[in-house]
Amino acid sequence: MRMDSELAPDTKPVPVPALLWSLVVPLKPLALAKSRLAGAADGRLRPRLALAFAQDTVAAALACSGVRDVVVVTDDRAAAAELAALGARIVPDAPAAGLNAALAYGAGMVRSARPSAAVAALNADLPALRSAELGRALTAASVFTRAFLTDAAGIGTTLLCARPGSELRPAFGGPSRRAHLASGAVEIASGAVDSVRQDVDTADDLAAALALGVGPHTARRLAAGARTVRVGRRAESPPAAGPHGTRPAADH
Repeated sequence: MRMDSELAPDTKPVPVPALLWSLVVPLKPLALAKSRLAGAADGRLRPRLALAFAQDTVAAALACSGVRDVVVVTDDRAAAAELAALGARIVPDAPAAGLNAALAYGAGMVRSARPSAAVAALNADLPALRSAELGRALTAASVFTRAFLTDAAGIGTTLLCARPGSELRPAFGGPSRRAHLASGAVEIASGAVDSVRQDVDTADDLAAALALGVGPHTARRLAAGARTVRVGRRAESPPAAGPHGTRPAADH
């Protein structure tokens, strides 16, 4: 991953004490989620996978030493109940005006209570997320006013961070890497953060997440949801659920 050489004036690194981040995680109604996974899962399984992805994402985020709290912006009651049980704060999507409006609203809710909060937007579809890798990404972002991590495809964004005193200014959707660069945010180049970059929209994405090792909610849902799950270009048996999903035992 590279950082573009032409950066806005506010992207100069500054030494700061360690930050604790408030993460804002957006989640659309489950019935509308993950339509591009049609090649990997049927209409009944897709919303359940969307919830499982979010559960593994939120659980890993809450276990990260650099995270103070997680705010989930959603109007889905079932998802809200499950994610609140993990320890997330649930905020209704009051703007109801799309992803970026939901993220800006969630960030605003965080800062209405703590004006000096460090705020970050995190995708809800990171089923292989490792807490330690998220911590590395947040540490790399903390020296910039605004910074982001591009997705595994190098086109979108999975994490956008804003230090205290800076607006989040999310521009997710489509080629958001380019949009965030244009907005003056720095593309962080922290190594060994593959799990933070691997969001899941397609069957190929799901195959890549499975190769990294998904969390227990996703593993159980895949195992229970179908006798075979089509990932990538071939059908494979779903992973067997275990105490740590399919993640390597050395990295939970």
